[in-house]
Amino acid sequence: MGCVAPADAVDSRDLVFDSQSYFAVTVDTRREDIELYWRNPDTDQPFSTIDALRTWTTGKGRPLSFATNAGIYDREFKPLGLYVENGKALVPLNLIHGNPRSGNFSLLPNGVFAVYDDGSADVHTSEGFRDAGRKARWATQSGPMLVIDGEINPQFDNGSDSMKWRSGVCAKTPHEVVFVVSRVPVNFHSFARLFRDEIGCRDALFLDGTISQAFTPDDGYAGAPAFMTKPYAGMIAVFPKRR
Repeated sequence: MGCVAPADAVDSRDLVFDSQSYFAVTVDTRREDIELYWRNPDTDQPFSTIDALRTWTTGKGRPLSFATNAGIYDREFKPLGLYVENGKALVPLNLIHGNPRSGNFSLLPNGVFAVYDDGSADVHTSEGFRDAGRKARWATQSGPMLVIDGEINPQFDNGSDSMKWRSGVCAKTPHEVVFVVSRVPVNFHSFARLFRDEIGCRDALFLDGTISQAFTPDDGYAGAPAFMTKPYAGMIAVFPKRR
């Protein structure tokens, strides 16, 4: 059931799909701004937690409507792939394949979630994003892709016993972005089918697993238990659109 929320709040709801529970947030980019944050510009230190980011943005007069961790990062807590913050690529597009240390990132194809100057958003495979040649205002590269042009990633096994808390994103339309975090451990195939068959996404991207959480002021935290979380690198933040 969707929550009844003020005009500036995101649309959040709980979903049950194939007897598994999820928390979904839909963002209308005509009413809300999607941005990415990694380091606090006042200190140049990583925010690391949603709470720290929330405190900082509130102090700047921009209370969060929604936040979640933005994707895969390396052992130095640096985004593993493309990371664009306010038009500046802090980490370049990563098209290196087959590195086992990259974990899920190397389960191909991986992809990019991007938001542009006009407020539109999309999800592409990493090669598709490169080939489109469109400059992003905000972007994060992660992987694997969950759904590609309406098809489940063929690398996924419906019977896989790799069950983890997982988060992902799709752009149903250029202005309707849906973020989902599982409330229970699920496998990739089930998570991908949720995006395709329940939410109706033609392209969807895995953001992260095991440590993923999502936050809204009305709902609090959903996703992995607090004791599972670790410091985040980039985070996705949503605010009421500037007036």
